[in-house]
Amino acid sequence: MEHKKTYNAKELKTPHGNLIIEGPISSDKLAGYEFHEHLTAFRPPEQQHQALVGIAKLEEGRIIIARHHHTIVGYVTYLFPDPLERWSEDKMDNLIELGAIEVIPKFRGCAVGKNLLTVSMMDDAMEDYLIITTEYYWHWDLKGTGLNVWEYRKIMEKMMNAGGLQWYATDDPEICSHPANCLMARIGKRVDVETIQRFDRLRFMNRFMY
Repeated sequence: MEHKKTYNAKELKTPHGNLIIEGPISSDKLAGYEFHEHLTAFRPPEQQHQALVGIAKLEEGRIIIARHHHTIVGYVTYLFPDPLERWSEDKMDNLIELGAIEVIPKFRGCAVGKNLLTVSMMDDAMEDYLIITTEYYWHWDLKGTGLNVWEYRKIMEKMMNAGGLQWYATDDPEICSHPANCLMARIGKRVDVETIQRFDRLRFMNRFMY
């Protein structure tokens, strides 16, 4: 399939200054922005910045950012699932994963995450995709927020709901390893029945055969 990308943007007013929520952003534009030093959830900031530039170069890759002047203070990524995970086994070209979402502590509680997802879904091309995200509690900033695992899970679910993602059951061992982990998905309006059936087979791969 052709991976169409249409740029969208909106301004978000916060107590710490106005942010521009925009994307999908090109790799060149991403490389030209400053990357905030507190974006450390997945790897050191410099490495994460380069990782985002790399994703933006992928045919299916999408990066939506939250920008304060010339500095990226939040982002969300979309790309094909990791080849080592079951979600890539069927090689579906219309299944993409919301792989990471991060906002610096200063702007948390300002609905930045929700707005990153809202701007993501403003592109009509998203109706062609089945979008998944896998939430693992060990990626959550429980220490920094002071929330327990269930409080954080509730916030994550609410944020994902803003982008139209809903909870789905699965027997994936990594997700099942802790009750707070979960699979969420958004099925675009133009996704066909065959794609949904293939997704259902990926969700439940450990059924016993009789």
